Amino acid sequence: MELTSTLLSVLIPAVIWDLIWKGLALWKAARKKRYIWFIALLVLNTIGILPIIYLLFVPKQKKKQQKKKKK
Repeated sequence: MELTSTLLSVLIPAVIWDLIWKGLALWKAARKKRYIWFIALLVLNTIGILPIIYLLFVPKQKKKQQKKKKK
């Protein structure tokens, strides 16, 4: 019985954490028409790691590439 309640107390926050990050990342990937990222984010379950990487690093790389093209 204790194991079940302990497991739930860890599992529920992890699921909520993943849903928040995955939702944000999927929304941004869809708006920017990055279909490969959208599919990867949708299919892979990484407990929020892949969505965080996408949200923090991929958009910044895109901005740097656009600045290089303008020069």
